[in-house]
Amino acid sequence: MSSGGSPSRVGAAAARQAAEYIRQRVGPDWPTPVAGIVLGSGLGGLAERLDGAVRIPFSHVPGFPNATVAGHAGQLLAGMLGGRPVIALAGRFHLYEGHEAALAAFPVRVLHALGAPVYLASNAAGGVRRTFAPGDLMLIADHVNLMFRNPLIGVSEPGDERFPDMSDPYDRGLREVMRQAAVTVGVPLQEGVYCGLLGPTYETPAEVRMLERLGVDAVGMSTVPEVIVARALGMQVVAVSCITNKAAGLSTEKLNHAEVMEAGQAVAMRFEQLVTAFVRRLP
Repeated sequence: MSSGGSPSRVGAAAARQAAEYIRQRVGPDWPTPVAGIVLGSGLGGLAERLDGAVRIPFSHVPGFPNATVAGHAGQLLAGMLGGRPVIALAGRFHLYEGHEAALAAFPVRVLHALGAPVYLASNAAGGVRRTFAPGDLMLIADHVNLMFRNPLIGVSEPGDERFPDMSDPYDRGLREVMRQAAVTVGVPLQEGVYCGLLGPTYETPAEVRMLERLGVDAVGMSTVPEVIVARALGMQVVAVSCITNKAAGLSTEKLNHAEVMEAGQAVAMRFEQLVTAFVRRLP
């Protein structure tokens, strides 16, 4: 699918078509998922915790392009996590790959079409808050959209709220469930504001100083378009950032994607325990 396609090609009808294909692959008896989960860079190990998983390459799902970023397996998985049915996306689509915001958020429409009431996003992010260290996990309380792109631009899709309320984009109740899950498994969990930038360059020290003054705690290149569409569809959203590095200018280390992957792998066990405990607590 071309990243330059019209919104209708990544809209409600296309999502229903993709969902129907997935249902055919997983079988008629597979239960409705309690959540749809997107796994960010270096966090794909959670996919191995799914019991009885059916794996579908992104390239087989109608409307999905291939995942091109290292650390993104490019698979959709339907399986059981903590005894609960979930859909997990091992990888995502980014605007910096040349995709439109509507396509970056299209998998969320598919998760909604499959019946998932909760969208759980994860990502790798740079730590802007000076007390953050690589390997910290941050529960996202709010975000700042500096991508200057919105996936809802254009004709409103059937079922979308035209002007979605973003006063509480990351559901307050689900954040409390995530905090409780963190206590249960003994995983330290920070909380803060995420900023989405277009990428693919990392930020300059001057940009990081600007973000710090804006009240940003972590910065990355994803998640925001997905959350906007989830809210337009009425899904509840919760999200966790893996802090993979201190943002530019806050340490003497140079930034690179290999570092992001290493930090994700280092925190993988704690992240997997946290998400599993969270899913178990969903109604």
